[in-house]
Amino acid sequence: MSENILQNQQKKHTEGIKTLLGDPKRAIIKLAMPMIIAMFVQTLYNFADALWVSFLGPDALSAVGFFFPFFFMIMSVGSGIGMGGSAAISRFIGAHKKEEADNVAAHTIVLMVILGIIITIPFFVFSKNIFELMGAGSVIEDATKYAQIMFAGTLLVFFSNVANSILRGEGDAKRSMYAMAFGSILNIILDPIFIYPLKMGVPGAAWASIVSMAISSLILFYWLFVKRDSYVSINLSNFRFHKFILLDILRVGIPFTLSQLLMSFSFLGLNLIVVAVAGTDGIAVYTTGWRIVMFGSLPLIGMSTAVTAVTGAAYGANEIKKLDIAYIYSVKIGFLIEAFVAAIVFILAPQIGWLFTQSEGGVRILDNLISFLRITAIFYPFVAFGMFSSALFQGTGKGVNSLIVTLFRTIIFLVPFAYLFAIILGMGINGAWWGIVAGNIFGTLIAFLWARLYVKELLKKSIS
Repeated sequence: MSENILQNQQKKHTEGIKTLLGDPKRAIIKLAMPMIIAMFVQTLYNFADALWVSFLGPDALSAVGFFFPFFFMIMSVGSGIGMGGSAAISRFIGAHKKEEADNVAAHTIVLMVILGIIITIPFFVFSKNIFELMGAGSVIEDATKYAQIMFAGTLLVFFSNVANSILRGEGDAKRSMYAMAFGSILNIILDPIFIYPLKMGVPGAAWASIVSMAISSLILFYWLFVKRDSYVSINLSNFRFHKFILLDILRVGIPFTLSQLLMSFSFLGLNLIVVAVAGTDGIAVYTTGWRIVMFGSLPLIGMSTAVTAVTGAAYGANEIKKLDIAYIYSVKIGFLIEAFVAAIVFILAPQIGWLFTQSEGGVRILDNLISFLRITAIFYPFVAFGMFSSALFQGTGKGVNSLIVTLFRTIIFLVPFAYLFAIILGMGINGAWWGIVAGNIFGTLIAFLWARLYVKELLKKSIS
């Protein structure tokens, strides 16, 4: 690349950069919409994937289920690396330090490769031994085949997360949406083909995932390394390790990964409580109902990526007033959106419950599922306060703060409240749902108050 081309590229401001550094309210909406759409498509894929595998029978679902904790771990690590890199890139862009933003992207890619290799080799080799210890029994062969294919694709999972995060970090949410949506739609198409016509069974579901991720990753690789039309430039041939950049990535990446793992522990705790008061039918209600909760939260999840990018850029530019506007605006919009979603879920709970209880014997959990939907709908609007507070802390590089917020929202409040209402106060399964509501509301409001105090301190420092 000639010097003139390099200079022109360094001066180039993409539409995403202009959005990041422009009106914060417009930036939140413009960056959030593509991510909401992408996550909506991904959610449809998750439903479709479970449906196609379920046609193979309960053993097939069990085989895939044994791998789920490991997939969650892989996604948590990949998302953590991506979030750490994305937040740092946004801050350096806000500070008009393109070279540092480029270095962050390069370090994120190198870190991704190293961790991918570290995770892939031992888990691939010892998959069968792990499932033996977990008691996979009769499904161990399918579980092992499925897991080894997915473990072999760890780097693809990582690269997809990291590349999309780099694009979001520079405000290019549209292309991130295209890549995520394309991969999910392709997976929906390939799943039944690999499982049934190609007669691969359970391993076919894994191959469908890997092939779709590989094609999606090729598109991302082309944009970042071949076409090179992104604002951030990644040059690995001249890579030089810088400790401060690695620490900048890890101070958000590690807490984000831990916060994701904390959520899995809270789910485990809730499972134990629900089983104690309602048996396996309670788990069926909880897992089915929670899918609907996650679906209802999609707008907030999409907006949270925008909050991280916009507040990160504003923090880097030391425009704390703009950071404050973006944060408060997102909370207000998120609250109103989720209040509307909550009203719809509350009113249509019987119809939604009916859709998910069509299988034989499903009617016996219908009443409890309706109760779950109506009780948990109460906390929907409050999620915006906690989720966007976490996003603000991530954007400003306060990863530990974000981790503490998640700790309050899950382990400290949610599980103890569920235990209090369901078991100690003897409210049974509905008590567990009220515990989820109380824990979420208390946790999110504490997170919001802490974030407001943090922003006020930043405003004081920026004025002085």
